[in-house]
Amino acid sequence: RRGPWQFPSVSGTTKNLGMRPERPISLSLARLRWPVTAIASIAHRISGILLFLGFAYLLYLLDLALSSETGFAEAGGLLAMTLPKLALWGVLVLLAYHLLAGIKHLLLDLHVGDGFAAAKRASWLVFAATGAAAALLGAWLW
Repeated sequence: RRGPWQFPSVSGTTKNLGMRPERPISLSLARLRWPVTAIASIAHRISGILLFLGFAYLLYLLDLALSSETGFAEAGGLLAMTLPKLALWGVLVLLAYHLLAGIKHLLLDLHVGDGFAAAKRASWLVFAATGAAAALLGAWLW
């Protein structure tokens, strides 16, 4: 008897592997256990997209600050408020993560640490270094 979450086996290969022929198959991406290397790679791509959008905010602040003396004071006043400063911190943290993950990917392209265990350690190192950079950037901005 099959429940609504179970599907018949795709082929008879499950019998050869010693598995039950009819197993529940979950196609939900949220239920999959992603390796840390995959999470780091996907986060690198997402951070690149968000950086593209975040640079518009940075360019707005730069344009405002360079327009005149009053514009400079206005940009400073804007960054004295919590939400714009938090947005600046977010863009800088994204930049730090994207830079660190990009260096990791370049090293992998040079076959430095391209084994799974080394890549896993490097991914955790990138996450830890990003956390440290986030704390340092937060201390610098506030």
